[in-house]
Amino acid sequence: MRQTFELFPTPVVWCSGLVPLPMVDLLSKQFAQAAEQKNVHNAALRHSAILSVDSSDALIKLKDLLLPEIKNLGSLLFGEDLDWLLKEIWLNVMEQGGSQSIHNHANSFISGVVYLTPSHPSAHTLFIKSLSGREFCFSNTNSRTKMGAFNAEKWASPAPQPGDVVLFPSYMLHEVPMNRGARRVTIAFNAIPGQLDSWGYTLKMS
Repeated sequence: MRQTFELFPTPVVWCSGLVPLPMVDLLSKQFAQAAEQKNVHNAALRHSAILSVDSSDALIKLKDLLLPEIKNLGSLLFGEDLDWLLKEIWLNVMEQGGSQSIHNHANSFISGVVYLTPSHPSAHTLFIKSLSGREFCFSNTNSRTKMGAFNAEKWASPAPQPGDVVLFPSYMLHEVPMNRGARRVTIAFNAIPGQLDSWGYTLKMS
């Protein structure tokens, strides 16, 4: 008998239709104009300032939808049901020609994206395998290569629809390639647990 184990996998959670369409429309109308800060690398991408999660009824309702999913992912990452805090939230507006360079999110443990519009196939969220000591020095990449979970260097998200949400560990590298379609509007967020306990060494966060 032969068995293959997916050893130390990284969980990425896709929540289809988590945010109801009326709330998607409300969030778009309330906050799309707040995205006034031009991205330092690409002027066709704008961001809002960091928004207070409790500053509006719409964001409070969004938080209430996100936190159970964040808690579920947190249980996979840390092996315990922890209380989680939505640390920060902001809006992104990407026009045609916009892109988001490769990055990860510091000072947080779970990050995510709420899609408020459809995304052109060119501008799906793309996750990139981090460079590490687990990589071979040589690769086998050619027209015959069949890419899978064990050898792919990148993973493109499914085609998002308004109301979809993706959650992932904050250390994961990700990007959005150049948008060749219509305006793409998303809300990004970071979350932290209230505390982590390593055999009595407790780190509390707020």
